[in-house]
Amino acid sequence: LSWLFPVLAILIKMESAGPVLFIQKRTGRGNKSFRCYKFRTMLVNKDADRKQATRDDTRITRIGSFLRKANLDEMPQFINVLFGEMSVVGPRPHMLLVDDFYKRKIGKYTIRSLVKPGITGLAQVNGLRGDTGDMNVEMKKRILADAFYVKNWSPILDLVIIVKTIYLVLAGDKKAY
Repeated sequence: LSWLFPVLAILIKMESAGPVLFIQKRTGRGNKSFRCYKFRTMLVNKDADRKQATRDDTRITRIGSFLRKANLDEMPQFINVLFGEMSVVGPRPHMLLVDDFYKRKIGKYTIRSLVKPGITGLAQVNGLRGDTGDMNVEMKKRILADAFYVKNWSPILDLVIIVKTIYLVLAGDKKAY
């Protein structure tokens, strides 16, 4: 799908001013931070490192909405995979502010840092993504899924997660916004 990168870049630039890529520090394996690449899906704004996207977020552009729903905004993270900072499957990396907040609140949170973060993960393919209301409850469910993944990793588990991810991309994920 390398041909898709320039097409999406042109569409992003045509719709709004700013860079094509959104680059944000995230926490990876061993709690080391890295620069995570995504296609920019929002208008450039000062809250990007402090406020997560919400349903009907006015910062999200039209092309950004499409990219998010199709999970195409994550494609540049394959660059992170090439750099060895991420893997295809693993716990999804959170922005630093979210990590700092939940490390103090959820006991098993740091288990995520034992493996490389992934472009897709067990929590995401099981509907545990996005802002769903009570973030404390939802984050605990995500961390349980991440802990299960870390403790039970296998090539078969990765394959199941990849197949579920492909299904969600093709069928549409109601929690992707």
